[in-house]
Amino acid sequence: MLRDLSKIRKDFDKAKLDENDIGASPIDTFKMWLSDAIENACVEPTAMTLSTVSKDGIPSSRILLLKNISDSGDFWFYTNYGSRKGNELKDKPYAALNFFWPQLERQVRIVGMASKLKEKESDDYFNSRPKDSQLSAIISPQSQVVESREQLEKWYEEAMESNKSIKRPSNWGGYKLIPTEIEFWQGRVGRLHDRIRFKLNQGDWLKERLAP
Repeated sequence: MLRDLSKIRKDFDKAKLDENDIGASPIDTFKMWLSDAIENACVEPTAMTLSTVSKDGIPSSRILLLKNISDSGDFWFYTNYGSRKGNELKDKPYAALNFFWPQLERQVRIVGMASKLKEKESDDYFNSRPKDSQLSAIISPQSQVVESREQLEKWYEEAMESNKSIKRPSNWGGYKLIPTEIEFWQGRVGRLHDRIRFKLNQGDWLKERLAP
């Protein structure tokens, strides 16, 4: 029997977040927090929720892995361009990311505009992937209805046995999310959490505290 969900509660007491703890660059702070998550062996430290919205205003979310933070501070991820998220980003390029590291009682929320990476950037990443991951990207009509699991495995086996050279399919590649808002959240006792938000304002980052 399912427990009473209203009674499941955990207080947060590991750390605090003060305006003086964060410099002027939210990108540098994010890199520091991500490094903390990696060094503390958080499960899937690069995992993030990507939220998009359809042209009809219907939202959808899914977990992806962050694959790069560029020198200019863009967040990179890869997918099938014909997937639901790919089609939604085509219609409405605004998206949101959310990172949650429960071991550190931290999360980061990011809002921005997504655009496709250059073909060479997508090629370079695709070529670095293990062969099985490459083949999965090639054979999968992501987000489309398929007959069965067996059908997917048949396509995969046929691709494995093929003598064709492996190259990135044109319907698969990367996106960069260019942030306009980044919020750092640190859990605190009694749900009086710390929230520090950066908003881009005429090329500069404005830092402000939000109520929990």
